[in-house]
Amino acid sequence: MTTIAQWDMFEASFLGPSDGNPFVEVELEANFAQHGRKVRVPGFYDGEGAYKVRFMPDNPGEWTFETRSNISALNGQTGGLTVTAPRPGNHGPVQVANRYHFAHADGTPFLSFGTTCYAWTHQPLAEQNKTLQTLGKTRFNKVRMGVFPKDYPYNVNAPLHDVYQRSADGNLDFDRPNPESFRHFENQVKALGDMGIQADIIMLHPYDRWGYSGMSAEQDYRYFAYLTARLAAYHNVWWSLANEYDFLLDTKPMPQWDRYFHIIEENDPYGHLRSIHNGDPKASYDHRKAWVSHVCIQHWDVKRTLEWRGAYGKPVVNDEPEYEGNITEAWGNISAQELVHRFWTTTLRGGYAGHGETYRHPDDLLWWAKGGELHGQAWQRIGFLRDVLEQDARNGFEPIETGMRFAGRVSAARDGNTTIIYLGEHQPEIWAYGLPKEPGDYDVDIIDTWEMSVTPAERVPAPENHPVRHGAVSLAREPDAAFAVKLPTKPNLAIRIRSRRS
Repeated sequence: MTTIAQWDMFEASFLGPSDGNPFVEVELEANFAQHGRKVRVPGFYDGEGAYKVRFMPDNPGEWTFETRSNISALNGQTGGLTVTAPRPGNHGPVQVANRYHFAHADGTPFLSFGTTCYAWTHQPLAEQNKTLQTLGKTRFNKVRMGVFPKDYPYNVNAPLHDVYQRSADGNLDFDRPNPESFRHFENQVKALGDMGIQADIIMLHPYDRWGYSGMSAEQDYRYFAYLTARLAAYHNVWWSLANEYDFLLDTKPMPQWDRYFHIIEENDPYGHLRSIHNGDPKASYDHRKAWVSHVCIQHWDVKRTLEWRGAYGKPVVNDEPEYEGNITEAWGNISAQELVHRFWTTTLRGGYAGHGETYRHPDDLLWWAKGGELHGQAWQRIGFLRDVLEQDARNGFEPIETGMRFAGRVSAARDGNTTIIYLGEHQPEIWAYGLPKEPGDYDVDIIDTWEMSVTPAERVPAPENHPVRHGAVSLAREPDAAFAVKLPTKPNLAIRIRSRRS
């Protein structure tokens, strides 16, 4: 009997027919059982007469399985496995936690710090290895990546594999997936998982010259079911239905997108995270729908993060708040300082941001498109932000929306006994708003988000509390704090206050 660790992948293989079109004509699934509980797991055809069922056990102990199929050779196959405790570092799939945040299945908090490498798995193997090596030097824990190759400025080279097989006339046959392509893709998903990185898998996109985005509805439905059956047993998978789905609405109307979500639900017994990404800021999908786990959005105005939290009541991931770079397109030429600022602003308004880098390159080797190497300066500072937050993360940093003057201008959040106030573009000489109002035992630090330094704050007397008059109306100012903090005159500073009280 096979022995694997909890949340690792178990695979059972069977021989069956290879004539006709097994991708369309053969049905296969298995029921995995433990102590009266049953988990339905879809199978798939892997080419050359090989059929597979993959299972990610979520509980230690003994499991058994039995297959069901419309082919007698595949029907009624039985087996079992023994599941041990998880391997060190594997905390299980990421799930929604505390409504607006994420955690692994074992409860370990997950603070999303993602990057985008749309077509990295379609590049030459040497370039793909370079991407993995680069990721190993960063603190990114999520990568947005497409199943299909991409045809777009800075990304026009031929892909490593066709995602579908070619027929005798040389055209792609969208009824026959290419197992070699899918095997390569899932091996790279596994490589990311071994590094502790989530694979945010983009299933469709409009930037295409091969015809993948023009498949029929039925072909799309089979593709979604096939991809889910192959990949759902990897613990580090997130599903992103599309990059900029709204640019495909002319040929794939809204009910079709709803159906995609349902197909994933029907074929993913583990409930991996599910989202969808917009192009036009005014064309966001209705993330309130029950089958959407979290908000995936593209928008440059990150100060609206609180608005999106309120509108959808789910975790907000702004995966495209524009990119650090110097290309012509406006979305790809903000400074490293500005991208870091947007990360801090998003995070301390209760959301999560995504990184991308688009610096011109003579061979069009832009990280955002092809991976490879990073040339900018934001990624190190984003890693510093992750390190700062993970020191205190318990339930997720919740924004301080009321009770602090200027809360709408600066960004502040609290998790447990830790409060962080990010001043952003403001550079006051002293700051008292949001600081403790009663004397107590506190550690107070100044965080320089660009220099990546944390230094003890110099405390000074808080300003006196004077009422402010507007005409005949007297407005009370925030009550005096127990102390204020003296600051260097520069932007993008944060103040961290830790209470030593339990």
